Amino acid sequence: MVGEGNGIAARVDGSRLWRRLMEMAEIGAIPGNGVNRQALSDEDIAAREVLVDWARRRGYAVAVDDAANLFVRRPGGDLGLAPVLTGSHMDSQPRGGRFDGIYGVIAGLEALDALDDAGAATRRAIEVVAWTNEEGSRFDPGCMGSMVFSGAAQLERFEEAVDARGISFGRALARTLGAAPDLPRRNGEAAPAAYVEAHIEQGPVLEAASVPIGAVTGVQGSQRFVVEIGGSTAHAGTTPVRARRDALQAALRAVARLNEAMTDSNDVLRFTVGRFEVTPNSPNTVPSKVVFSIDLRHPSAEELDRRARRIARVCEKAALPCTVRISRTFDQRPVAFESGIVEAIERSAEMVDLPSLRISSGANHDAAFVARVSPTAMIFIPCLRGVSHHESEYASPEDCAAGARVLAQTLSVLADR
Repeated sequence: MVGEGNGIAARVDGSRLWRRLMEMAEIGAIPGNGVNRQALSDEDIAAREVLVDWARRRGYAVAVDDAANLFVRRPGGDLGLAPVLTGSHMDSQPRGGRFDGIYGVIAGLEALDALDDAGAATRRAIEVVAWTNEEGSRFDPGCMGSMVFSGAAQLERFEEAVDARGISFGRALARTLGAAPDLPRRNGEAAPAAYVEAHIEQGPVLEAASVPIGAVTGVQGSQRFVVEIGGSTAHAGTTPVRARRDALQAALRAVARLNEAMTDSNDVLRFTVGRFEVTPNSPNTVPSKVVFSIDLRHPSAEELDRRARRIARVCEKAALPCTVRISRTFDQRPVAFESGIVEAIERSAEMVDLPSLRISSGANHDAAFVARVSPTAMIFIPCLRGVSHHESEYASPEDCAAGARVLAQTLSVLADR
């Protein structure tokens, strides 16, 4: 009912939500109001402990699966019904902000608290999930937890992935699971009846339109590649330039040609070289190897594939006389979210007197994988100047509370279906 929905949304405590966000921001805090909370790190483990403590204080059940996805459950009246799921991730970029990912987890917990404070009962249980390694900044690729949950990948596929210090994902995962041995282990549960993920937009559309709520219709496609350029080590002072197989110069030529090949007059394609590693990285030695990453995104699967096919041809020609080895580490097809969930978000925003705007997501999210097994959509809130993955990332307390009110209302409606 409209009145009950407004009552639930009215129970969202913006001060409590903000306080928890700021408390989480202290875990892995870096200068400039940023956060470095890498997946399965000490900081990630500490954040998980705080979330578990908050959940248990309200009497919610907490469990974890083999991928270390963390679940907080508010029970429903009918134990035979699949739950409604909400949440996001707790890990961050190395120089990340205080809201990316963690907002969706804390907003989900606030929605559970609001339902409790309103004395509302739901037919279905509602669960808040914190997905493992969404960012992919420590272990590549990202979204490992949601990929395993949705069946898009087996956990074993990721166990040998290593971080910059040579620590494997499998080792870090075992350490994280071992840090909370009292948590019940869950696996093989039925797919959720619906999934709604709240997130900052990470773009400028909502702020520019002065609209507080985005009803997200889908996620554009994304592919990631690792390019390895092989050359030969040589002395910088004695080896003639023409005799060199300089991997760094070859990589620079390759990136320059790739920039040309990825030019898009409509400015829809997203092409990024984000990581560059040089070996031996000495000032007086000709580099023997360079490894760099490519992140390629487009809302059209056909265009995404067409541009991706250019990568090998361009790199192999530009890098001569060096060798080139390319591996694709991630391939996410464009995802269209369930229209019924998008409409539920829009109706919920209307019920709490907040304007909304349909919007697509340029960034990838766990929701894109959960959509494989459950009706899914997302709620976006504005972020200052559209900045994300940076210390200056900011969402106002008012916008954070507004998103949580729409989320609480949406979850209450979905959980009574």
